[in-house]
Amino acid sequence: MSQDKERDSIRAAMDRLLVGTPLRSDGALTVVSLAVEADVKRHVLTHRHTDLKDEFYAKVRARGNVPESERKLREELRKTKERLAEATEEIKRLQGEVDMFARVVNVLEVENDQLRNGQGRRRAAVVPLPTAPEPSR
Repeated sequence: MSQDKERDSIRAAMDRLLVGTPLRSDGALTVVSLAVEADVKRHVLTHRHTDLKDEFYAKVRARGNVPESERKLREELRKTKERLAEATEEIKRLQGEVDMFARVVNVLEVENDQLRNGQGRRRAAVVPLPTAPEPSR
C-alpha cells in the first residue's frame, strides 16, 4: 500500500473511531484499534505516520475522552506513588529503629569494655534463689 493510501485509510479509520462506527476494530480509542481499523500494522502508526497518531490522540483528548491505555497507566502510576510513599515511611521507621539499636549496642560495648578492664570488678556474691514450696497433693 502506498503511503498516500495508508494515510487516507488511517484518516478514514480515525473518523470512524471518533464517531463511534468502527468496521474492523473494537472501537477503543487507542493506536492499536486505529491500526486494526485502518488495516495497517501498529508500527506503521508509531514509526511511519507519527503525525497521524499524535493527531488522533489530540482529537481524542479534545473530546474529553482519555484512551483506556492511558487511564490504566495513570491508575498504575497512582498506585505506584502510593506504594512508594508507604515504602518511604517504612524506611524512615526502620531507620529510627536502626539508630536506636546502634545506641543500645554502643552502650553495651562500653559496659562490656568496663567489665573486661576491671572497672566493674566488684565481686558480687552469688545468692541462690529461694525455692518455691512444692504444692501439696
